[in-house]
Amino acid sequence: MRVFVTGASGFIGSAVVSELIEAGHQVLGLARSESSAQAVEAAGARAHRGDIENLESLRTGAKSVDGVIHLAFNHDFTDYTGAAETDRRAIETLGEVLAASDRPFVVTSGLAGFTPGRIVTEDDAVDHDSPRASEHAALAFTSRGVRVSVLRLPPSVHGEGDHGFVPRLIDIAREKGVSAYPGDGSNRWPAVHRFDAARLFRLALESAPAGARLHAIGDEGVPVREIAGTIGRHLALPVTGIAPEKAFDHFGWLGAFFSIDVPASTALTRELLGWQPTQPGLLDDLEQGHYFRDRAA
Repeated sequence: MRVFVTGASGFIGSAVVSELIEAGHQVLGLARSESSAQAVEAAGARAHRGDIENLESLRTGAKSVDGVIHLAFNHDFTDYTGAAETDRRAIETLGEVLAASDRPFVVTSGLAGFTPGRIVTEDDAVDHDSPRASEHAALAFTSRGVRVSVLRLPPSVHGEGDHGFVPRLIDIAREKGVSAYPGDGSNRWPAVHRFDAARLFRLALESAPAGARLHAIGDEGVPVREIAGTIGRHLALPVTGIAPEKAFDHFGWLGAFFSIDVPASTALTRELLGWQPTQPGLLDDLEQGHYFRDRAA
């Protein structure tokens, strides 16, 4: 299958590209810079210059392939509403190209924003008031002849080369001299290794039915105090809780994310596609030490 992948040079996207190529697919990867294009081509894919704000580049990329995986997202938390709107336009542009073709379209979403304190399942729909409209925009195309599936990622997608939330927590611990967690630290983060997530993206492309909502979950919910504890032990720093109302002061923008409680099930995804995580969980990955070597002071 010829597959157009947005975000192809990113931490998750590069793993998806490798997974697709190893399975015999041909990949066209969206690249917004020369360095990104070189990375895409070094992985064995063809580079397609453009970005998610350049809608014409999305149209031309999608027209030439048999399926699309949309991973790119502008993670600008100072203007999350604007980033979400850019994502919505990109999804609608790609969906219009794929309409009436029965081609697969895998769209990335996330688990933040669901009702806290209970296990989120694939049957749970996103609130229409959620600022990120990825799922609603994508699933609207199921009635227009597109085999759309939505793949929800947890707050932590981990592995070597991670530059997301966990590395930022490590940086903050070094800066503050303490590895902290909000409240009593009982709120839970689901997590998945990027190689396990990449395999699920491939399976979704190949066989997910139209309208499927999928969960890429390795760890259903890791208490954040355990994450902070592991970080503190590796950095030889004290570990302590801080008042929830002080989370923003301590963690900055990350405080809101480190305070959420969104454990999530992946039982329906495993049953539907036969997907099983095989890589280390988040805490085991932290124990391997690469997070601390890669970000040594």
